[in-house]
Amino acid sequence: MRRLLLFLAMLGLAACSEPSDRSYTVDELVADEALLTDIITKCRNNPGELRDTTNCRNAEAADGKLRLQRMRDSLGG
Repeated sequence: MRRLLLFLAMLGLAACSEPSDRSYTVDELVADEALLTDIITKCRNNPGELRDTTNCRNAEAADGKLRLQRMRDSLGG
């Protein structure tokens, strides 16, 4: 019975904890430009705290990748 109560207490605490931010890959961000724009905006509005986060680094990489793709497409290559 004690173990059940302990388990339920731990489960309740876990449910109340703050959800962690999901990390997106470069390919996911390239595929979803609205999400990419949202993350880049947040990162540029708060570079002191967010600059070195995984999402900000991946968003900058995805933005660069999309720019190169657009340049290649516009040049016909």
